[in-house]
Amino acid sequence: MGRIINYKSNENEVYVEFENGKKLNIEIIDGGIVRIYEPYPNSDFSFAISEKPLGNVSYKINKTHYGIKILTSYLTIRVHDDGEVNFYDLNDALICKEFKGQRVSKDKEDLSILALEGHDANEQDNSHNISILKHINQDDVFYGLGDKTGFLNKKSYYYEMWNTDDPKPHVDCYKSLYKSIPFIICHGNHKPYGIFFDNTYKTFFDIGKENEYCLAIEADEGPYNYYFFAGDTIKDVIGLYTKLTGRCPLPQLWTLGYHQSRWSYENKEELLELTNNFRKYEIPCDTIHLDIDYMDGYRVFTYDDVKFKDMPNIIDSLSKDGFKIVTIIDPGVKVDKDYSIYKVGVENNRFAKTPEGEIYVNEVWPGESVYPTFTNEDTRNWWAQNTKFITSLGVKGIWNDMNEPASFKGPLPDDILFRGDHKNYQHKEIHNVYGHLMAKATYEGLKKHTGKRPFVITRACYAGSQKYTTAWTGDNHSIWAHLQMAIPQLCNLGLSGMPFVGTDVGGFGSDCTSELLIRWVQVGCFSPLFRNHAAKGTRRQEPWTFDQQCLDIYRKYVGLRYALLPYIYDLFVEHQNNGAPVMRPLMYNFENDKNTWELNDEFMVGDKILVAPII
Repeated sequence: MGRIINYKSNENEVYVEFENGKKLNIEIIDGGIVRIYEPYPNSDFSFAISEKPLGNVSYKINKTHYGIKILTSYLTIRVHDDGEVNFYDLNDALICKEFKGQRVSKDKEDLSILALEGHDANEQDNSHNISILKHINQDDVFYGLGDKTGFLNKKSYYYEMWNTDDPKPHVDCYKSLYKSIPFIICHGNHKPYGIFFDNTYKTFFDIGKENEYCLAIEADEGPYNYYFFAGDTIKDVIGLYTKLTGRCPLPQLWTLGYHQSRWSYENKEELLELTNNFRKYEIPCDTIHLDIDYMDGYRVFTYDDVKFKDMPNIIDSLSKDGFKIVTIIDPGVKVDKDYSIYKVGVENNRFAKTPEGEIYVNEVWPGESVYPTFTNEDTRNWWAQNTKFITSLGVKGIWNDMNEPASFKGPLPDDILFRGDHKNYQHKEIHNVYGHLMAKATYEGLKKHTGKRPFVITRACYAGSQKYTTAWTGDNHSIWAHLQMAIPQLCNLGLSGMPFVGTDVGGFGSDCTSELLIRWVQVGCFSPLFRNHAAKGTRRQEPWTFDQQCLDIYRKYVGLRYALLPYIYDLFVEHQNNGAPVMRPLMYNFENDKNTWELNDEFMVGDKILVAPII
């Protein structure tokens, strides 16, 4: 960038100009929250941040031999002549500095031969247009990034932020999954810090994989735009991040109870047999989830009045017996000229279009389907209004699925256009926030039509989604590796600002065994979202379908969950106050004990319960 030739300040921002024409802005949001960005159009807008929580924004600027020094109430920010930005505390102890060495580039090997046997020959691309490079110390550990696979500590791994629906069994080397939360926390023998890269395009996190001393956060498109968080503890960092991106509203008490689901309970008779069995076997249950087969030909905002004849009375009867119903809704709207949702959507320009102006059509469960433009407030309001059909049936919550968005005839092209409030967005820019915006619309609809605190569950999301929705980790499998993975996944989601999360107890795909279900319910009992869910074609996972020992143990742990509800409810109040996760890795409570930094097989619920399950 060259030397700093000018700098000025206005309110809570400092504007720096370099001799090559580059500009860098430093925005002080609070003493420990600083935004670093290059100016770009509409830079005040963020899908993740509803309103910036301005705190102590007082600061001082000093000219120095290396550039300028900005002092907030907590941080010292050194901006160098070459554009390097380093962070210190007020005593000039280093917190985070730029990586200035050479990115290690190994000699390129011809990998084409790998493809002959079916191996993945895709090389990691390290040449990106936008790069944030930070130095990694030898003892640093890294957390966050949502529900990425693998261990709790993300050091030495490489990840991509691109919401991905992949039904194959997820393994440690997956680069992307359903959620994109580009927030990472660093801890070591220094004050912890966090970085939130607020860029909704596909982004890349190389956490010391290519070079053990380099944290590389990159993108090919979108803004150079990140938030830096610093505090005395990891609790402080997460508190500041959730102060910026929002916190989970206090849930209704029933949502913290036990949930039962399957793809699918396909008719009234099967549904009533299910609920009768919960009472027969004396297993507490608050919520039954209905998957896609309750709909009329998979048309959203409908139900099959043959398989579920007199649905409102069915739901009312179950409600009197203590059961709440949650129904699935996907974003894909069936192409059908006689279907009112499709007709009204077409008439009011609610669906994504090709660059040539035609409505874009792909395929999901209903067959040919179109995609609502949740980027547009009118479309979100229309979607929210449609939820009235669901709530009028007596349904208490909505489960959003397939909202990466998923598609059966290849991925949506990058240049598909989604109408927004200020501009048209290409798919490549809003892919990662599509599920986030669908959750927002659903949340607003439930809030309006029920007058109660909404229960929304989503598969895909972005930073800040916790304001609108709970989440589950998607289509896991009935394998021990996925039970093992559940703990670091859920802990990292909590550290990423999402406290209300869970896995499909017993596993969604594959066939569960009695012992695996026993061990999984012992983890699920202490998970914030406690739901058993399984796929078509797999062994039934209702607890009475296994042996007597399994049934008795299952009943014991569901009962324990209900005994703990007041404690769990209080933890959600605590989250509202300070952003604390409900399910926590031990390092959250004991961060000065290095023995806790990489514990993957146990966790805390709040600060009073330690869970060490058999996994």
